[in-house]
Amino acid sequence: MTDRHILTGRHFMNGDEACAEGAIAAGCRFFGGYPITPSTEIAEHLARRLPEVGGVFAQMEDELASMAAILGASAAGSRAMTATSGPGFSLMMENIGLGMMLEIPCVVIDVQRGSPSTGLPTMPGQSDVMQARWGSHGDYGSITYTPWSPQEMFDLTIHSFNVADRYRLPVFLLADEVVGHMVERVVIPPAEEINLWQRKHPQTPPGEPFKPFEALDDDLVPPMVHAGEGYKVHFTGLTHDPRGYPDMTADTHHELVTRLVNKVRVNREQLILTQEFETQDADVLVISYGCTARSARKAVREARQEGIKAGMLRLISLWPFPEEKVRELTSRAKALIVAEMNLGQISLEVQRTTSRPVRGVFHAGGAMIPPGPILEAIRESA
Repeated sequence: MTDRHILTGRHFMNGDEACAEGAIAAGCRFFGGYPITPSTEIAEHLARRLPEVGGVFAQMEDELASMAAILGASAAGSRAMTATSGPGFSLMMENIGLGMMLEIPCVVIDVQRGSPSTGLPTMPGQSDVMQARWGSHGDYGSITYTPWSPQEMFDLTIHSFNVADRYRLPVFLLADEVVGHMVERVVIPPAEEINLWQRKHPQTPPGEPFKPFEALDDDLVPPMVHAGEGYKVHFTGLTHDPRGYPDMTADTHHELVTRLVNKVRVNREQLILTQEFETQDADVLVISYGCTARSARKAVREARQEGIKAGMLRLISLWPFPEEKVRELTSRAKALIVAEMNLGQISLEVQRTTSRPVRGVFHAGGAMIPPGPILEAIRESA
């Protein structure tokens, strides 16, 4: 990569711009999207930057076409992404399901806003959490990350591309309006310090018999070939056999869908990311993510100053859900609090995982949850 590909150095930029630069640094060379607040700055930035690095920016007619376009670009060998917010994310779901079935790697950025429907276009929300897990019909594994700063918008965009390529599926980066529009320092490292993972390619040379959807390794991920490489590949959203040909039998369907789910489950230890603050002796544990975790961290610090043994678990990966870590930490704490800018979506997962009472600090969206309500919940739970 040349110097203009990666803007090495220290910058002040908002989260959306950091995400766009992370995509460039990750080798993304195709963006297909439709403008929607509060993610539009990602598209705007890439409309300028992608042509500078030999990439393609395409403003599509809608979000359905956007998702279809990035699947096609990725199938041809390019790292590809789109960016949207809740209403657009809903429209993408049909083709997200197609991407899961075809096992095509790509990255989908959702900068969340107040929902449902049109909701609050210019204000924050965190209510697309379950949509990222179950939004498209059917069973499949979801990999979803959530940043809490512009720096993580950069870092996790790169990570999302790597994970998408390694496990062959669309990966979601669930940001929020606060992080997307927040301006902070972002450090972009030199190209040689950015680790880019490669897609798994088959050992079979072109022209020889090859089953493009046959997973022979323990990770349950088949190797990927691209259009124009000389392999015969048939893509279909129908249930298909390892050759990629439609097979309308219950046994084949069960085998295929089970593998699509299990390739995330069996690799969960490599996918899950969390961060802990003051959890060693915490009597009150706060679980949070995204911009709300910034308020939760401040509340935990203030509680410590008051002599309350509080700690925080920050979820960086939402899906797969970090059940083992949650069980480990909640088994030691006397009280559990979940703070999130929705009406209790991750709280339900914590309850399912621990079978213990969970106190929620919720807000439906439109304004960031300040530290005060979280601190008050800590005091009352101590």
